[in-house]
Amino acid sequence: MNDLVLHSLSELLPCEVRRGELRRGSRTLRWVEAGQGSPAVVCEAALGEPGSLTYAGVIPATAARTRIIAYDRAGLGASDPVPDLALHTQIEDLAAVASQAGEPCVLAGHSWGGLLVLLVAAKHPELVAGLVLVDPADEVYWASLPPEIHQQNVEMGAMIMEQYASGELPEEIRRSVRGYVERLTDSERVRALIFDAFVSCYALHSQAAMMPTESDLFENSVPLIHSIRQSAPLPDVPIVVLSATTGTSPDIRERYTGVHADLVASVARGTHIVLPETGHAINEERPEAIAEAIDQVLDEIEGSRSVGGQVAGGSGHGLTAQQPRRPG
Repeated sequence: MNDLVLHSLSELLPCEVRRGELRRGSRTLRWVEAGQGSPAVVCEAALGEPGSLTYAGVIPATAARTRIIAYDRAGLGASDPVPDLALHTQIEDLAAVASQAGEPCVLAGHSWGGLLVLLVAAKHPELVAGLVLVDPADEVYWASLPPEIHQQNVEMGAMIMEQYASGELPEEIRRSVRGYVERLTDSERVRALIFDAFVSCYALHSQAAMMPTESDLFENSVPLIHSIRQSAPLPDVPIVVLSATTGTSPDIRERYTGVHADLVASVARGTHIVLPETGHAINEERPEAIAEAIDQVLDEIEGSRSVGGQVAGGSGHGLTAQQPRRPG
């Protein structure tokens, strides 16, 4: 296991950062964690991204209040790969981490990670005390996008593997995360450590291949995802959905935000927050907004406890659905 990630985070963050791991048959899932307390918060990252690094801006604020786990899915970051990756594997891996964290816990997921969080909530509601969905993906919305967008996704995956084969991928990784790293710290020494940590997460062929592999998994799993989501309602827990506003055409962005608004409207304890002048990579641009959303969910869980409500599937005290503030 490469601990450049742990070393860089230990230098970056003001809190103690620890490694955690869980055996899953012949392989091991790994994460970084900080803080103590319950309910724990388990964080899922976007397609092809190591959660251990992509939640670096969120960890300190949440760790000051409770235990936070930033998790690398199988094949990403420090977690071992799995042969023949399947949707079931990713759902059950996340459920296993959540169970290890001490159920019920708060699940926070960005993009594809947000959709995985919703699938775990549908299949394992007993594990869930609350949800924070960060510009979460949606299978119906994704399937409805123009063919050229899907083709661009395929071409991007092929380009990544070409860059890996040519040795150009490390420089591309550094370029792609530069803005994020520069926002995390002013220290050139620590920036260098974080850049090296990111590069280490894509050093193996299996790690680089996870970017196109997870994209293909999403593309090919739309009917199954929809079936799982339709099979059971979300648990009656506090849910906060964050939506971006920039990074794509206004009409596509409005449809995406509308999907998030519909999700919030479908639950009893939901809040929709639209972030002005913020792109899809909310974890990079506005990590404080994610930390505040986690705080909001934790506040409501504590409020439910204080009046004798259940942590998961309770009778429902708290926030009502809000309509989004439309971009512009």
